[in-house]
Amino acid sequence: MQKVLKQAISVALAVGLLAGCASEEDTIQMAPLPVVENTFTPVQGWSSKVGDGVGHFFSKLSPAVGYGKVFVADRTGLVKALDPDTGSEIWQQDLEGDISARLAGGISLSYGKVFIGSENAEVIALDEETGEVAWRQTVEGEVLSKPLVDEGLVVVNTSRGILQALDADTGESRWQLGSELPTLTLRGDSSPVSISGGVFWGQANGRLAGALMGNGQMLWQQPIGSPKGGTEIDRLVDVDASPVIDGERLFALGFNGSLVSIDLRTGQPAWKRNYSSATDFAIDGSQLYLITDKDHVVAVDTRSGTELWSNSQLEHRLLSAPAVINGYLVVGDSEGYLHWIDPYSGDFVAQQETDGSGIAVPPVRMSDGYLVITRDGRINKMQMP
Repeated sequence: MQKVLKQAISVALAVGLLAGCASEEDTIQMAPLPVVENTFTPVQGWSSKVGDGVGHFFSKLSPAVGYGKVFVADRTGLVKALDPDTGSEIWQQDLEGDISARLAGGISLSYGKVFIGSENAEVIALDEETGEVAWRQTVEGEVLSKPLVDEGLVVVNTSRGILQALDADTGESRWQLGSELPTLTLRGDSSPVSISGGVFWGQANGRLAGALMGNGQMLWQQPIGSPKGGTEIDRLVDVDASPVIDGERLFALGFNGSLVSIDLRTGQPAWKRNYSSATDFAIDGSQLYLITDKDHVVAVDTRSGTELWSNSQLEHRLLSAPAVINGYLVVGDSEGYLHWIDPYSGDFVAQQETDGSGIAVPPVRMSDGYLVITRDGRINKMQMP
């Protein structure tokens, strides 16, 4: 089925952000649903629901698995812990007060707590056993991406271009770093990552930055993209995809920028290739999988940056970030379909329909299956046959 969608830079990246910026609205067409002959059919284990989900709002609110539980949340503030075997509710916490909690960044698990960020410029910590609120802390801007929890700190990258570290036990602010924001940015922020006492994150000015986790001292900045063009839209260079660390290399991907492999010790690029995206990517073995700004699915060799294959049959279907499940590459789309792809050829091997409300985040792996959450808050545990 074809749909005509409104485009404000690239479909899926800026819906709602740039409304009213252009005097005329361009239209593009979503690629029709590919016809796939399934080589297998996933089996549903259980199904549950968390409020109204995230609806059509921008969100990276993904389920989390840990402490013998599945943790899920909806945008208004309902957080649940579920039994991973049955889907039955263990506890629930409603964070909605006089206004919607507007949860958007998370979920992260560590130190016996559940951490979630919000569009109301809050970071909230819940006790993983009971769901009771441990602390709530106001931060410098919206938290649209997953918090990083490491070395006793909760680190968030906010919409105001500020990286802020909070004490994981108390929520007290420990340090913060600011970066210059362009006039116009995409709706979204890179989740920070860490290794060996360093924290790394993408910035809206087209750079990847590294700092010391303990005190926030800046280590280095590396340009991923440079503003080009005559309009503010053309000059968007946000690095919203979360960096990925693989061994001694760090990989970063920018909108109107590049896919870059960086040496962690020096901060210098090993190679750079021209790809544009604001969607998170995945690495499995020596292959990196990304979704371009046109929703092409691409595989790249991590050692050389050589493109291995590209699949354009899902163009403009508003794809989720990719995930690797049971040796297959999986992406979800805005019509609620999961597309299973052979990681070596790029060919479709299966297609899975959910409830049709759309899939915003990739499936989450479990020890005995995987979780799929739809935009209306339906959670399905699935298993391979």
